[in-house]
Amino acid sequence: MASSNTQTLPLGYIWAPGTVVLKDRDTTKVNLYPIPTSDPDDPLNWSSKRKFINYGIVCSFVLWTFVVLDVGYTAWGPMIDQLGFSVWLLNAAAATNYAGLAVGCIFFMPFVHRYGRRPLYIFSCAVQLAGCIWQARVVTNGDIIGSNLLGGLGGAICETVVQISIADIFFVHQHATMNSWYLLLTSVGAFLGPVASGYVVDAQGWRWMWWWCVIFVGIQFIATIFLYEESKFVPQRDVLVAQSTINHKTPNAKEPANDLNAVESEQEHSGNVTERHVDPNIKPKSYRQRMALYTPTNAPILQHIYQPVSVLTTFPAVAYSALTFGTVLACFAILITVNAIYLLEPPYNFSASGVGLFNLPPFIGCFIGFFVGGWLNDKSIMWLARRNQGIYEPEQRLYMALPTSLFVPAGVLIFGIGIANGAHWIVLAVGLVLFGFGFIVCLDISLAYCTDCYQDIIGDALVGVVFTRNAISVVILFVLQYWLDGMGVRNVHILVACVMLVILLLPAVLLKFGKQARIRTQERYRSMARKQPTYRTF
Repeated sequence: MASSNTQTLPLGYIWAPGTVVLKDRDTTKVNLYPIPTSDPDDPLNWSSKRKFINYGIVCSFVLWTFVVLDVGYTAWGPMIDQLGFSVWLLNAAAATNYAGLAVGCIFFMPFVHRYGRRPLYIFSCAVQLAGCIWQARVVTNGDIIGSNLLGGLGGAICETVVQISIADIFFVHQHATMNSWYLLLTSVGAFLGPVASGYVVDAQGWRWMWWWCVIFVGIQFIATIFLYEESKFVPQRDVLVAQSTINHKTPNAKEPANDLNAVESEQEHSGNVTERHVDPNIKPKSYRQRMALYTPTNAPILQHIYQPVSVLTTFPAVAYSALTFGTVLACFAILITVNAIYLLEPPYNFSASGVGLFNLPPFIGCFIGFFVGGWLNDKSIMWLARRNQGIYEPEQRLYMALPTSLFVPAGVLIFGIGIANGAHWIVLAVGLVLFGFGFIVCLDISLAYCTDCYQDIIGDALVGVVFTRNAISVVILFVLQYWLDGMGVRNVHILVACVMLVILLLPAVLLKFGKQARIRTQERYRSMARKQPTYRTF
């Protein structure tokens, strides 16, 4: 029998979606939320090794996705010389890549709910592999546009299904750390991938840059087929929450009208399980069963195409995450594009490998930010929850967002003004280090906040977030060359830094009004959550 924690919300304390009793007030125990079932195949009950292998495959998928998405910039110089491509065409191709990311997540994500995570990971790897082969054989304008579109479609699920995978197998108090690993691997692919590709371009030619991607994405494809198991949990119908007794009522909870509401009430208001309990009478699935190509359910598909728009416009936490994610990634797109154009020209005159090496500074910043946005953020919410009578509110994550909000604007300013004035490359590198640090911390906190507020609808929420992010990047990249010509490099970066400062200070508003917004939208959240293929509420 699993031990049960009967502590409830204090009398008069107002519950909202995302509010959970995370810490025992009198012990050091952490309450597990979501509440695991007693099924050994529940991903929340997996061993650490099993989780490590599963999430390791996911992180590897993330790494190679962002390598494929971002290494192309290092080949711009040779492609212009050999194929006669214009900078405008290459910018348009990069924008097409982001368009594929935006469109793909809308049309692919509903199938994640219907058929599971595994088939979409496999499909995505296969599409990326085809895109890399096409990139290596590019000759015409149509080739560069088409191959970038295919690469974007192949990577479309990366920024949404990964968050769902995190919610599948990890608990609330682990979310920021796991998001931080995701963002760190994103940074490795986006920043260190071009470092390696620059040397490949100089030594073997730009086409071999893509043939190496074919090799590594092919290995990822095989590893996904044989090692990645489905994390979508469909339990036996008689398996419910793991032996946790419903022996409390919060003063803010409605009296449950039936068994479904009773289980929902317990999950929402407590999370009161401090130990996992696996029923020895339930036979675990075999390796063959765990590696089934797909996991069919009766989850609807159509609603997951239009519902992300509703989620985005209904819940302020999702809108904040979308705006933060979109603008920070658009800044990243601007910086790497400016790198690819201006570092090839005087006074820098960098080679392809030199342009690639200039991705090291933002990676250094990201590596430092990995510990702040992930490990330290998760530690801080445990401390804040303990001070709040053991109760965790998602807004507790946002305290760390305020002091770190200055790093992205500062990095953009230093880099932009420096490159406009022909400053020494070390000045530009300092700006990119600051940007990289703010990049990972801001994104980590915003993603973890969104996930913690609305975990039961996180799939649709993240489709809205990622669509917004990619839509902003598409627009920016299509107009960037005209924007730079019209305003100049210096003024563009000053404007971007000012806009980013305003957006990254939004957590100050959410700290004051975020919980009120969650309270006002809770009925809408309940309605959407009941339509989700989330079996933990059954």
